[in-house]
Amino acid sequence: MGSLPDGPGPRPGPGNPLTRRQFAGVLLASTVGVGWGSTGSIRSSPPGARLSARPKAAKGPAAQPGPQPLSLAEGRDGVLYVPRGYQPEQPLPLVLALHGATGSSKGPVRNFGPLADELGLALVVPDSRGRTWDAILLGEFGPDRDFIDSALEAAWSRVLVDPRRVGVAGFSDGATYALALGRANGDLFSGTAAFSPGFLIPVDAVGRPPVFISHGTHDSILPIDECSRRIVPELRRLGYPVTYREFDGDHTVPRDMAALGLAAAVPRP
Repeated sequence: MGSLPDGPGPRPGPGNPLTRRQFAGVLLASTVGVGWGSTGSIRSSPPGARLSARPKAAKGPAAQPGPQPLSLAEGRDGVLYVPRGYQPEQPLPLVLALHGATGSSKGPVRNFGPLADELGLALVVPDSRGRTWDAILLGEFGPDRDFIDSALEAAWSRVLVDPRRVGVAGFSDGATYALALGRANGDLFSGTAAFSPGFLIPVDAVGRPPVFISHGTHDSILPIDECSRRIVPELRRLGYPVTYREFDGDHTVPRDMAALGLAAAVPRP
């Protein structure tokens, strides 16, 4: 496990996880995105944000359009969504889509499925192993990172994926996690879309792929002033090209923001 925040107060772990707001406050109290220290000093990142899965030619029978289970786990599993009109010989862009805390793959499939059809991209939508993603709940990457690797491998064993157009997107806690994976795996992901993220998890960055962020100005769960309005300047300071959109709304993903974000996650080369 990586270094933990200095100073008094609870520390994240299996028996005492921090809430999203507590954890966000700890990270944002330091220099956002570069460390865990309460005084702004640089600390080591949570280990293991790197993914090992890489696109390869589909080996199995061609997947049919629509949602289908990943069939990787009992109970909390996930979905591969194949867009209408999929042609097995035509490489598809693919977006790894991550749900928010206490959610499941049903949310991204419901919200992004129709847009995937319009944009002609596939979605791989895993369920987190716990009530939210491991690095947020436990302070380190592990079970969810491993399951995401398996989910990606399952996706490109069923559909032919364009390796130049593999993106990652997420909402709320899923957006926070997507920003971490996107920064740590810039050699895999062509872009990141973060809808209402909470904070930046420190990672060892690989590359500087583009980032799209949207956030509601009346967000009652992850307030915009404490979250995206701090995240965006820090990402830009670190050299990331960021497209940022604020909208008049609460903790949600309007359709136009979702369309912009998904397209930004898999830009044409």
